[in-house]
Amino acid sequence: MLIHTVKGRDTVQSLAQQYSLSQEAVLAANGMQATEPLAAGQALIIPLEADSHQVIPGETLWTISQKYGITLQELARVNHITNPALILPGMRLRIPSPRKMAIEANGYAEPAVSTSGITASASAAARHLTFLSPFSYQVRPDGSLSALNDLPAIQEAYRGRAAPMMVITNFDGYAFSPSLVHFILTNEAVKERLIQGIIYVMRMNKYWALNVDFAFIPAADRKLYHRFLERLAGSLHAIGCLVSSTLPPVSSPDQDGQLFEGQDYAEQGRILDFVILMTYEWGWAGGPPMAVAPKNEVAKVLNYAISLIPSAKIMLGMPLYGYDWTLPYIPGQDWAMSVSSGNAVRRAARYGAAIHYDPIAESPYYGYRDEYGRDHQVWYEDARSVQAKLDLVKCYHLRGVSTWVLDVPFPAFWQVLEHNFNIYKPVR
Repeated sequence: MLIHTVKGRDTVQSLAQQYSLSQEAVLAANGMQATEPLAAGQALIIPLEADSHQVIPGETLWTISQKYGITLQELARVNHITNPALILPGMRLRIPSPRKMAIEANGYAEPAVSTSGITASASAAARHLTFLSPFSYQVRPDGSLSALNDLPAIQEAYRGRAAPMMVITNFDGYAFSPSLVHFILTNEAVKERLIQGIIYVMRMNKYWALNVDFAFIPAADRKLYHRFLERLAGSLHAIGCLVSSTLPPVSSPDQDGQLFEGQDYAEQGRILDFVILMTYEWGWAGGPPMAVAPKNEVAKVLNYAISLIPSAKIMLGMPLYGYDWTLPYIPGQDWAMSVSSGNAVRRAARYGAAIHYDPIAESPYYGYRDEYGRDHQVWYEDARSVQAKLDLVKCYHLRGVSTWVLDVPFPAFWQVLEHNFNIYKPVR
């Protein structure tokens, strides 16, 4: 696989000719239709399949190794090259298959957004996943759980050999509720009813794992929350199920904010089978324009996380979406609209906008003016930004990745993921 950045005169036809591929192969790799125009600066996946490469003028062993996703050392070894500087145009090099590490991949799906219970993009993603997580069962004040149309998603999970993971939240219909968490954690009968209700649903619906997504936990309830997690983990381990939690992105021990105060990385890393870091939403709908998951900020969170949690227990959160902001940004007004990767590129092409790539955030962005004279700025994810964050997964030897949200189509994400890793499939 190669990621090509579109230049002014590139077309799908010219790129197919350049890389000796069919146009259909290029379109399929990028989830595109033949009628879609390209945008300058757009990232395209070129699905190369090669076992050899003929050196052309200007190439080095390093640039060739990067082109095929292997290390310079491995390329030199299989070609018996002792001095990487001594390669000449016309030489034919053997290209070994890249060695892939095995990871786990989770994907959240929102059954409520589709009358059939699961969107086509979420259904198609199941074959790339270790876990598929219908979002979500909401905890009620009496310890019961809200209804959820999760059976279609569970069926798709098993069809794709992915394990379904149950998700519970302290969402009260409008927002995450600190008072709801406090009430549950301070009432023994309510906690017991909640645990028994979770076990009942997991057995009835054939869930393999549980994900606890409680947010805005009061600081005073931190110890109570972790005691609850210990009790929950013990009960679910007894029936052979895994237990995980979601954690907000913390980069220092003194980070302020109610979102962080009730969470403890070290304790949850000790108690649970794994954790999911919500490493996205730096750029969010109600905030100023910026990358949703800038690599430099994600790396800060990982540096802190691995100091407290074994890397084999950490799943990196990755967004499948971006945002389109109307300018000028005014706090509290004109919240940004969510946009898929494909729609972001199509919008750039429609308005003749050139796509840029921020080298620090490692994210694509562009600006445009709409037909009403309003200025916009768009930040989204593409194959390059996905690759940048997957490189962190390799660097930190993480357990895997977790995507939000499967209902947003992003074909290139799965292409890049499968190119880099073997995905563990628990269902046979």
